[in-house]
Amino acid sequence: MAPHERDPRPEAPRRVEKPWGYELIWAETDRYVGKLLHIRQGEALSLQYHREKDETIYVLRGRMRFLAGPSADALTEYPMDEGSRFHVRTGTVHRMIAETDVDVLEASTPHLDDVVRLEDRYGRTPEPDGP
Repeated sequence: MAPHERDPRPEAPRRVEKPWGYELIWAETDRYVGKLLHIRQGEALSLQYHREKDETIYVLRGRMRFLAGPSADALTEYPMDEGSRFHVRTGTVHRMIAETDVDVLEASTPHLDDVVRLEDRYGRTPEPDGP
């Protein structure tokens, strides 16, 4: 079926459960991905970086701390609340920590599995190497 012949009906986003909350993947193509990340108060994503993925995050609701830097030993903490955005370039070590329940919009390249974990409070295996 040609792209212009696709069924025009709305689709439900794909929900992916996470130990810190969930992701709603609302756009997914071979060129970009759009997600809503819901992070529960007090929870945190892995300390991580991406080898290929480039992303921009935007705080839609709530408040969080965002840690980012060139390595795990050189992080800067940024308070982020509604309306704050941050461009996470490839190779940037980063982590989100929810101070309240927080909803974050993420627009990124389509590299969904490109996560190198350096530390994770939920026991997901960190990678042995890092920047």
